[in-house]
Amino acid sequence: MEHLKTLIREVPDWPRKGILFYDITTLLKDKTGFRQLIDALADHYASQPLDQVLGIEARGFIFGPALAYRLGTGFVPVRKPKKLPAETARVTYELEYGTDALEIHRDAIHPGDRVLIVDDLLATGGTAGACVRLVRELGATVAGAAFVVELEFLGGRGKLSGIDVFSLLKYPE
Repeated sequence: MEHLKTLIREVPDWPRKGILFYDITTLLKDKTGFRQLIDALADHYASQPLDQVLGIEARGFIFGPALAYRLGTGFVPVRKPKKLPAETARVTYELEYGTDALEIHRDAIHPGDRVLIVDDLLATGGTAGACVRLVRELGATVAGAAFVVELEFLGGRGKLSGIDVFSLLKYPE
């Protein structure tokens, strides 16, 4: 899968000076690369019994439905507050400078469900960790967490201990 890195555009100094941004839009537009990405994620979890794929707003909405389709599960969106119309569960989590929150429909997953969390990027692990808390609060089990890119030097995997974390592309510092 390392060849997929050649399809990711590296944008220096975005969103601010000193940051190297990995732009996956160039990978998404490549029909072969996108197919390989979804196939590789699905292959990793194909032997596991899963009920739902949970996609984190917003880029988890790109990969989540395609992965859910391949795995034969439902898709559940996790959104920023006040975006979902029915009763929600909410979790607040710490950011580098402040807090943020995520919500899920309370009836989206059920006790005993096995849920795969998916997003484009694992950085510090705060957002994925918040999703783990939401899934568990609703009585379901986190079967794994799948990411396209992992920035290993930020240590996000450590916040997801005890969970099968699978990243296709890893970037050391």
